[in-house]
Amino acid sequence: MGTRDRLSEDEITAALTALPQWTREGGSIARSADAPDFPAAIRVVVAVAEQAEALDHHPDIDIRWRTLRFVLSTHSAGGLTSLDFAMAARIDDALGAESATS
Repeated sequence: MGTRDRLSEDEITAALTALPQWTREGGSIARSADAPDFPAAIRVVVAVAEQAEALDHHPDIDIRWRTLRFVLSTHSAGGLTSLDFAMAARIDDALGAESATS
């Protein structure tokens, strides 16, 4: 199975167990977190942007002062793929590096 092949419901459920801060929202997964301050939130966004470019898989990002919200879905596949979960793990790493909390 390729990285852009849509996952089954069982595969999605299993993948979410490894990412406890993420929730399923229809054909997407989402997570919100608060950074310690606005500059830290921007650093998270920059780190995520670099990882998104490396994976060629880009999340929807909403920033409100120090609160960040990320939404992932593989639009070309019409749902969730392994790329979404790989990117979610990288987002978690970026949030952890800035001590952001859910």
